[in-house]
Amino acid sequence: MQHETVDGTGLRGDCANCFGLCCVALPFARSADFAIDKPAGRECPNLGEDHRCGIHARLRQSGFTGCTVYDCFGAGQKVSQHTFGGRDRRTGAPEDARLMSEVFPVVRQLHELLWYLTEALGLPAARPIHGDLRSALARTEELTLLSPDELMALDVPAHRQDVNLLLLKTSELARAGVRGRKKDRRGADLVGARLRGADLRGADLRGACLIAADLTGADLRGADLIGADLRDTGLADADLTGAFFLTQPQLNAARGSADTRLPESVTRPAHWTARL
Repeated sequence: MQHETVDGTGLRGDCANCFGLCCVALPFARSADFAIDKPAGRECPNLGEDHRCGIHARLRQSGFTGCTVYDCFGAGQKVSQHTFGGRDRRTGAPEDARLMSEVFPVVRQLHELLWYLTEALGLPAARPIHGDLRSALARTEELTLLSPDELMALDVPAHRQDVNLLLLKTSELARAGVRGRKKDRRGADLVGARLRGADLRGADLRGACLIAADLTGADLRGADLIGADLRDTGLADADLTGAFFLTQPQLNAARGSADTRLPESVTRPAHWTARL
């Protein structure tokens, strides 16, 4: 059975078809990323009557940088329009509103897995395991279609582990075809690291902490960036051509330039300057 998410079209946030779930379900802590404290389940004061952010165009200037680096991978509209059948959380039953806030993070995790599996299927090097990847994609999509009660009872960590094994195999196959050194920096603590011009072709950077690291002009072609923390990472003039498992939220959290070369799966953040 084919679903809308298989080609990736349902894996992008569609705020027009969502009841502002990320602005309700998720907690904020006053910090450099958020100007206020907000507990989970309570509406952000910036959320309008139309379920849209009232300061979306000036989030960074207003102290809500954290919102600009978040993506629900399409979970918002899935929960709003499918799981709850388009029932407005403000005018519907109070129990529905509570369940929406609790179900949304679950579906968001599943949609993130769908995003990774979809990208894995687009990698020619992973062809030997495309059958397994398709099966995992179909199973994950089936899980997103469960009822609210079924979703709340779902063992998401166990499913993530199963999918992660396939993503690891995908990474090994994809990076094996990259010329040059294959550095293993998986889970490495590289906070503030000086890696200007570094040769990181085909590197395993899964879960690496690269906060405020300087990767200016670095060669990251064919690198695995799944889960890498790129907050304030300097990517000016870096080459990320062919890098995979790089999400838009990761890129939005980094600093880059007009000369940063990117994979086709992401777009250049609007706040990046021409030169850093």
